[in-house]
Amino acid sequence: METLKGKQVLVVGATGTIGAAIVKLLVGSGALVAITGRNKSKLDELARANGISLNRTVEMDLASTASIIAAMTTLKQEMPVVDILVNAAGVGIIKPLELLSESDLLQSLQVNLIGVFHLVQAVLPGMKEQKKGLIINIPGILGKVPMAGAAAYSASKYGLVGMMQSIREELKRTEIRITNLFLGGVDSAFWDHIDLRVQRDKMVVAEEAAKAVWFLCQQPRSGVVSEMVLQPFNHQAI
Repeated sequence: METLKGKQVLVVGATGTIGAAIVKLLVGSGALVAITGRNKSKLDELARANGISLNRTVEMDLASTASIIAAMTTLKQEMPVVDILVNAAGVGIIKPLELLSESDLLQSLQVNLIGVFHLVQAVLPGMKEQKKGLIINIPGILGKVPMAGAAAYSASKYGLVGMMQSIREELKRTEIRITNLFLGGVDSAFWDHIDLRVQRDKMVVAEEAAKAVWFLCQQPRSGVVSEMVLQPFNHQAI
């Protein structure tokens, strides 16, 4: 496994349940971490708790292209080259089709797909220059196996998977790795505002999901984990 010590790692969506757990593990392994999220005060709180310089906390909203461009421009001063990009951000809108609005669909696509497009465009030039790097996205299991009510969410995540697979083909002559982590139900804030009865006590614990990302950040240079699936034994709706 590759060491994380001294690696420049950008965690997007760092203040989420899974994101915060990822940050803690990465810092504990000696990575030089920068974090983004929508709430600057929460970012600064997370930074202080993990010994991260406040210069490495930047507010960024994946729903806004302007916000992404501004944040990545600012971050470049602290982190000219990103060795590892971990995208733990996303929006989950779960509704039956008849209740799903065009706005819901567009929001899902903007955050989960278009926002990531701009993120990758921002970090790839530096990775290409050094001909190595790692990009980890978390499409979730609904980016592989859809369920009822997830039309907008799955559309955005399937799009993400397809986009990253195509980008992977562009990078074949480099050592830039792309990994998709398909997480099943994780007991996180994701479910707090979703009107679906599930057994959260049977879901994957957020800290264990974070360990999967931590492991993927250390994959060997001689190979690549193109995708990983981690899901609970059973958390069916009740």
